[in-house]
Amino acid sequence: MRFDTSDAFAGAEPASENEAYRKPPVTERKTAPELNGIVRLLTCGSVDDGKSTLIGRLLWDASPLYDDQRDKLLKETASLHGASRPDFSRLVDGLVAEQEQGITIDIAWHYFDTPHRRVVIIDSPGHEQYTRNMATGASHADVAVLLVDAQAGIKRQTRRHLAILDLAGVRKVVLAVNKMDLIGWDKERFDAIVDDFVSSVARFPRLSWIAIPVSALNGDNVATRSQAMDWYKGPTFVEHLETVGSRADNAHESFRMPVQIVLRDGKGFRGFGGRITAGTIHVGDAVSDALSGRSSTIASIRTMDGDLEAARSGQSVVIELADHIDVSRGSVLTTEKGEVRTGRRLEARIVWLANEPYSNTQGYLLRTATDMVPVVSLKILGRLDLDTLELNAAATLEPNGIAEARIDLARAIAADRFTDHRGTGAFVLVDAVTGAAVAGGVIREVSAGVAADKGAFLLSSELLWRGLCSDLANADDTDGEFRRRANEVAIILRAAGVPVEFAA
Repeated sequence: MRFDTSDAFAGAEPASENEAYRKPPVTERKTAPELNGIVRLLTCGSVDDGKSTLIGRLLWDASPLYDDQRDKLLKETASLHGASRPDFSRLVDGLVAEQEQGITIDIAWHYFDTPHRRVVIIDSPGHEQYTRNMATGASHADVAVLLVDAQAGIKRQTRRHLAILDLAGVRKVVLAVNKMDLIGWDKERFDAIVDDFVSSVARFPRLSWIAIPVSALNGDNVATRSQAMDWYKGPTFVEHLETVGSRADNAHESFRMPVQIVLRDGKGFRGFGGRITAGTIHVGDAVSDALSGRSSTIASIRTMDGDLEAARSGQSVVIELADHIDVSRGSVLTTEKGEVRTGRRLEARIVWLANEPYSNTQGYLLRTATDMVPVVSLKILGRLDLDTLELNAAATLEPNGIAEARIDLARAIAADRFTDHRGTGAFVLVDAVTGAAVAGGVIREVSAGVAADKGAFLLSSELLWRGLCSDLANADDTDGEFRRRANEVAIILRAAGVPVEFAA
């Protein structure tokens, strides 16, 4: 957090004493080893729904703020607003423009501990023009809190944020109906907002959610149970956070490591560096290059701290293979041969982040975790209507629009469906000239694309014998060498996105 260190408010009269907002008792915290993991919480919702106030309230109640920080906030609030209680949003709106406009613009990260776990807050903006910032924050989150003003109800931007959460793979959502104090703690109004939300969230069946009525300013149902809403029997917001699982722990999934760099020492060592995005590996495990299909076994796993016998998701390592197979930057190593999909055509859902609408005359590049390939064509299949959440026919896409798209690439890539593996199932589209990011997307399907439209290539044994293998008539291991060459041809064709079938 950043605080204004100027003395502009020196001499201002302190706020009137209000013990409810002075310094709440600090709950005894557990040490780091006792904390039940880390959960990454994204805040989202429309402008003025109270995101910054909610975060500030959490930090005020749960984080170890120094006395001078608390006193400074009380004095600033009294000087600016004449209020006797803190303006909690000033704890988190760090930019001058944010404090002047009363909105969040940039992504900010905040931290606090509950009695049982550590929470990382990803504070994202709510205004439509900063949708790209919100989408970036969503890509890191385990759970999202979607704030709704109890007076205003569900808005168009609320539905936009729902769609982006679904696109980014955030599967757990807290609907926090805020400012309940302004509607007299009305249960019927809360129920009506929840009913409206149900009709919207039904379009995204992968999302699980819970609704909690809160007053971020007063602290009701944030960290402490509300006495004014005794009709609500569910958990407080903080209590719910202690039960949410982290999606970052995917060590049980099948192994994936996009290769970032090939390392050589000039003495025969050749290793492949990258960050493991899923799974666990051990020395001696069999691995395959997803694009070529070639396999080997792991000879060593190296890090800056020494060699390892095993490594897991989230670790950056260098893998040495027992055999010299052709692996380069952009390749994906996996333990399950054939499991990672390869192809030149992607069916995807994208959110358009550029300030200018999509143009089919513009050149784009597609960037995955470590690969980059030119886009041959990008076709908008349907644009998401944020009022009905239906896909409507469209030829273009406006800034902040969300759409289904078909993307054909100049060559095949190795990728997964995002629902299977998020680390190898997401991408960014960039302007081929400026390098600026214009869209973010998730992969729904990978196929051979244009080559598949023409059917599989028939690799005939007769043709191979007449051409590539014509010199094998007198070879000692004719059949073995023939199979090796045929497989190499198939590998090359499949790497180019061409499906292959063998014929006698």
